[in-house]
Amino acid sequence: MGEPGFLEGAAIKALTWMEYQSPDDQVMVAQLPTSDWRDEQFVLGHGLFVNTIVYSYLRLFGREAEAEQLRGFMSRLRVREEGRSSHVHDGLVVPHKPYFALYSYKVYHSERFDLLGNCLAILTGIASPSRAGHLIGWIEAEVKNLHETGQLSLDLDLPPCLFPYIRPEDPDWRPRYERFNRPGDYHNGGVWPFVCGFHVAACVAAGRHRLAREKLAALTGAVRPWHERELRWGFNEWLNAQTGRPSGRDWQTWSASMYLYAVVCVERKTTPFFDWIRSDVGFSPRDHGLSPRI
Repeated sequence: MGEPGFLEGAAIKALTWMEYQSPDDQVMVAQLPTSDWRDEQFVLGHGLFVNTIVYSYLRLFGREAEAEQLRGFMSRLRVREEGRSSHVHDGLVVPHKPYFALYSYKVYHSERFDLLGNCLAILTGIASPSRAGHLIGWIEAEVKNLHETGQLSLDLDLPPCLFPYIRPEDPDWRPRYERFNRPGDYHNGGVWPFVCGFHVAACVAAGRHRLAREKLAALTGAVRPWHERELRWGFNEWLNAQTGRPSGRDWQTWSASMYLYAVVCVERKTTPFFDWIRSDVGFSPRDHGLSPRI
C-alpha cells in the first residue's frame, strides 16, 4: 500500500511491553510455561526461542547496544556451581555442546535441544559462524542416531522439533503429556514442516548448501501427505516422529510459507530478511518508513 510505517504506533507499544517482560530490566525476557508457539510444552523463564526473536527486532530497529548485551547474556554458560553470585545473569550455552539450551531460569533449566530456537540463533547471528557449522553437523549426527535407535522414521530425513524426547520416567514429564504430548508427538519431538523450513534456511546460512538441498528434498516429501482430506499438497501441521504419519490440521499457512521460503533460500543461496540481521550494517528504520525513536 506504500505505507510501510502504518503500524509504527503499535510497534512502539509492543517494544515497550516487551521491555516489561524482562524481570531484571536487563534486556533478556522471560516467559511463562506454554506461552510461546508451543501450547503443550513447558518452557520457563529465559527461553531460547523468545530471546532470538527479541534479538532480531533489536537488530532490525538499530538498538545495537541492547542487542549485544542480550547476545552476551545468551552466550554465557548456564550451568554454574551452587551458590553462584546473584548478580550473574543466566545464560543459555550448554557445556561441551554446540547448541543453546531450551531455557534457563534461576534453579530451573532444560538442556533439551530446541530445533527452532537454535536455527534462529544461526539465522540471526547469535551463534558465531564456527558454532553454526558445528551445530548443523551435530544435528545431522543426532538425526542419524535417532534413525538407528528407532526413534525417528527412516522415511523422515528431518530433525524433530525437540530431543531427546520427554518420557514418563523423566523429571520434566507432565501428566497431561500422556494425552497431548507423547514422545515423538506434537511438541515433544514431532516433526514440524514450518520448523524444518527454518532448518533448511539455517543450513544455507551456515554455508552447507548441498545439505540444504537434501533437506529441502526431504521437506518436499514431508509437506505432501494430507491428513483430513485428500489434497495434492497437504502442508500438514506436524508428523509423528516414529511413524511419519501427518497429524494436526492440513493446509497450515506456516507450513506452506516456510516451505516457499526454504525454496528461495536454496535457490538464491541466501536467507532473505535474516541476511540483514546477521550483517554488520543491518538496516535503518528510516529505510522502511519507521521513526528512529523506535
